[in-house]
Amino acid sequence: MKKLYFSAPFIALIPILVIIPISFEFLNGFHVGGINTLTKFLISAFNPSFDKFIIAKSLHGLAITFSIAVFAWTISIAMGIILALFSSYSIFKILGFPSLIATIIRRLLMLTRATHELIWGLLLLQIFGLDPWIAIIAMVIPYSSLMARIFAEQIDAIDFDKIISIQQTGATKIQVIITAMLPKIIPLIGTYGFYRLECAVRGATLLGVFGLGGIGTQLYLSTLSLNFSEMWTSLWILFIAIYGLEKSLECAQNPYLYINRVGIYTIISLLILLIVFLLSFISLLYLGFDLLSASSIYFPSIISPENIMRSINDLPWIKLILETLTITIFASCIATALPPILLMLYPSKIFEKIISIFWVFCRLFPPPLTSLLLILCTKPSVSVAALALGIQNMGVLGRILKENINKQSSLISNAISKTGSKKQLSWFYGKFTPQSNRYITYSIYRADIILRETVVVGVVGGVGLGWQLQESLSSFAWEEVILITVIFISITLIGESLTEILQNKLHNSTQ
Repeated sequence: MKKLYFSAPFIALIPILVIIPISFEFLNGFHVGGINTLTKFLISAFNPSFDKFIIAKSLHGLAITFSIAVFAWTISIAMGIILALFSSYSIFKILGFPSLIATIIRRLLMLTRATHELIWGLLLLQIFGLDPWIAIIAMVIPYSSLMARIFAEQIDAIDFDKIISIQQTGATKIQVIITAMLPKIIPLIGTYGFYRLECAVRGATLLGVFGLGGIGTQLYLSTLSLNFSEMWTSLWILFIAIYGLEKSLECAQNPYLYINRVGIYTIISLLILLIVFLLSFISLLYLGFDLLSASSIYFPSIISPENIMRSINDLPWIKLILETLTITIFASCIATALPPILLMLYPSKIFEKIISIFWVFCRLFPPPLTSLLLILCTKPSVSVAALALGIQNMGVLGRILKENINKQSSLISNAISKTGSKKQLSWFYGKFTPQSNRYITYSIYRADIILRETVVVGVVGGVGLGWQLQESLSSFAWEEVILITVIFISITLIGESLTEILQNKLHNSTQ
């Protein structure tokens, strides 16, 4: 009997079936009371407030968000490069040090990036109070670790025979590192590094939703007061800024800028990073952020083993973990399946532009606010949290899919369309199928990120470990906070290991 194999394009589309259980749970708690409010929200998109005070306030919030994001991003780039050098096995081989040190550093970095910036922000907020640098540090910790991982992997991917050949020319160890490593790291600043800048803006907006300043705080307050005209003023301003940032980054990510010009590109990149760092620092000071002031520390109550055991027995851990995993699976399925389906509906340049604009809004609208809007007409549930996360990550995966498809040749698609096939079939077989393996690989990686982000919607949606974390922080139950954080880190690390295994299997099957 022959085994049944599923092709990659089919695997990418079949997760859309998750809409069935999501719709059932959503409709089960549905009530008509919030329909009018949601209608008002949608209509307000075409009727934002043009009040000068509102516009000025939104621009001020945007300036805070961008300054925080850029400042944290530049520090993360520098820290990422330094940590990559200290966690690279190739570097330790060159220097003659035991690789065990690199392994220990990598394991510690796994812990820092397994914790979402929101968790860092909430924990630091409880300990240091509302200090201006909390949002910056909360982003720097996981972002530096993420960048270090990518940079270190690129360094270790270098053929070590090339390194040996450079050493045989009489070069010193430092010269070997500069000659062999920098050409691998620097181009990543123009690709992955600049991508993290957009993530930093979204992260700063999200932290603002939870009271750490910027345009996110204004969006949250406008949503709570149902002042949608004011909210859409901030959203449109944020959209213009994000869209302009994306187009600028597309130019900066052009590989022709650094091919055969790595030395010049390195110097220019470092100068730009230094200038951007100084400008963002000056901007924060101008906006009233006293980054150099001393902070007050609020020591938590003494943690006792008895309270830890009581917390272990009192909280429904299995339920919380299952809810968190279900949110991850549902959101990942939505984020993976919808982009190719939407692009396949009506393949054309005009429709692609419309969908691209829609995806920008999906990416910039914080999931907690999406959850709040959905809760207006249904009860808090796993489905609400999954929809909120799935919609935002659909915008991320959609952008990546569109960019990769546009970079490839249209010969196959044109050949299929000349046979008389429908546009949808030509797009599916000619454009999406060649990209399907790569798309699934990144979708698996994105599922790992979604698992971290469940804490964001859990806080609002009333489900999962995120909700319990917020409840425990509000009641200063530090034993519960520690246990929840440890469990969240543990399942995140397990998820990261599983995604790496799946990616390797997919890569091997493709080869």
